[in-house]
Amino acid sequence: MRASRRRVVEIESLEEFDAQVAGGTSSMRGWRVQAVDLRRRSDVLLSMDPGGAMFLGCLLADKAEQHLRDGGALVFPAIPDVPFDPYRGHLYTPDELYAGIGQVEYAKTPDAVIYGWASRVGSGQIDSTVARAMHDHAIDDALEDVLRGVHEGSPPGAGVVGVMGGHAVGRGDTAYADAVGLGRALAAAGLVVATGGGPGAMEAANLGAYLSSYPPEAVGEAIEVLATAPRFRPSVTDWARTAFAVRARWQDGAANLGIPTWFYGHEPPNPFATGIAKYFQNALREDQLLRVCDAGIVFLPGAAGTVQEIFQDGCENYYAAPDAVAPMVLVGTRHWTHEVPAWPLLVKLAAQREMASKIFLVDRVTEVPAVLVR
Repeated sequence: MRASRRRVVEIESLEEFDAQVAGGTSSMRGWRVQAVDLRRRSDVLLSMDPGGAMFLGCLLADKAEQHLRDGGALVFPAIPDVPFDPYRGHLYTPDELYAGIGQVEYAKTPDAVIYGWASRVGSGQIDSTVARAMHDHAIDDALEDVLRGVHEGSPPGAGVVGVMGGHAVGRGDTAYADAVGLGRALAAAGLVVATGGGPGAMEAANLGAYLSSYPPEAVGEAIEVLATAPRFRPSVTDWARTAFAVRARWQDGAANLGIPTWFYGHEPPNPFATGIAKYFQNALREDQLLRVCDAGIVFLPGAAGTVQEIFQDGCENYYAAPDAVAPMVLVGTRHWTHEVPAWPLLVKLAAQREMASKIFLVDRVTEVPAVLVR
């Protein structure tokens, strides 16, 4: 539950609703109640003034709903025939997106069902467009809650660090192990690791962060288990089940973030991000992914998607106020100067700008923490 200077109170659970009522207020003005089952709170609702309140996707008894509407509240009903909650109040968890994966094929999980719906319905129907827009707004809000928790009471230098890289890196590859080590080192330094939430290097960084409190032997053993299903093709089911086997063996991993999108729904989200902010609109997802990484972003060798992220982040740093420029670290000298020569252009853009002192090119992931953690 959150209150702002404008007296807006956000309520995202029945417990938060009850706590607010227990405070003795008789007015719901400024309340924003999101996806809460209030069917057993009709008497409470009927006893209060609903003017200026907003109810989004809540379950309400008919009499209570009519009272709210008549009293000046805005009531947004549940949107029918969509396989997700457009008004959800929290980020996804791996268990939620992969519900049933131990017994059913991936195609039957909520993640796959939602992707199938998005692919089938498209963006031409107004109800589906509204549902997706409301959902992505709800994810924005839930992500802000998490970030607020990261920054409140954190020691100096703490924050969110992004790790970007290609989806094609296989479990068991040297590049995969390197990314695991990077995620582990950054988390051990007190940073929250955030990735694009997909497979490959992204999964590896999330895995490293997840296992950061476990001894090094656990990391090696986990990679061995995962390497039995090195890629999500030909079987997402096998790929996901090995990840959940690792999670079951090493429980209570460190918190970290994945920010994927159903726009690239053929790439499944990795199960090692403990909080998953999954969007429908990729442009919004990309913007949020880069924005939240206030401690800097590490770019591992990648292709078009990683290049896009480099220059989107570079553009934001180019125009940012001096105190808002975040470090950018490109890993792989040959890759970023010869194979995909993004570094020379980035250097040209940074010349005579504040960002010139915040861009770095290193050859190995082991060099990254010394650059970012100062």
